[in-house]
Amino acid sequence: MEHDSHQRWEGKVSAKLRNTTKEQVWPLVKDFFNLHKRFPTLATCYGIHGSNGEPGCIRYCAGSSIASNGSEIVSWSKERLVVVDDVDLSLKYEIVDSNIGFKSYESTIKVLTDDDSSDGCMLEWSFAVDPVEGWVLEDLVGKYHVGLQLMAKKMEDEVAGSARELCPDQKIKN
Repeated sequence: MEHDSHQRWEGKVSAKLRNTTKEQVWPLVKDFFNLHKRFPTLATCYGIHGSNGEPGCIRYCAGSSIASNGSEIVSWSKERLVVVDDVDLSLKYEIVDSNIGFKSYESTIKVLTDDDSSDGCMLEWSFAVDPVEGWVLEDLVGKYHVGLQLMAKKMEDEVAGSARELCPDQKIKN
């Protein structure tokens, strides 16, 4: 499959969260400086500029992955929060610097109503990036899909844990 070198790659993945409302999940998504608490491959994430959750703030994210030669490498990025929409429950960010080969990277995360479920919501993560040398778009989308499923599970667990802390004597529906 040939790619036009000027055509941007775009992808979108989604994940369902059970027993959680959009209102419970949105603060976790908006917690821009603490993505490592919810995203499985990040070892660290912290603010390096501005206030958490405010447009213009910048976070540093780093995690390790295995290179094709089997050695462990640390991949990192600096990401700027561009837009936060508390009505549509979405945020948009861009990578401003990284060692992972992304050029002109923009991403949006939205918290949506799950039309198939009365007791849950959905996360949708979309991105646009210039083609990355040595990568295949379908593999990148696959990594996002797996990461978002794991992130959704961590958020479900975090919401359930918060509910148990608030109401320790009551049974929590799972």
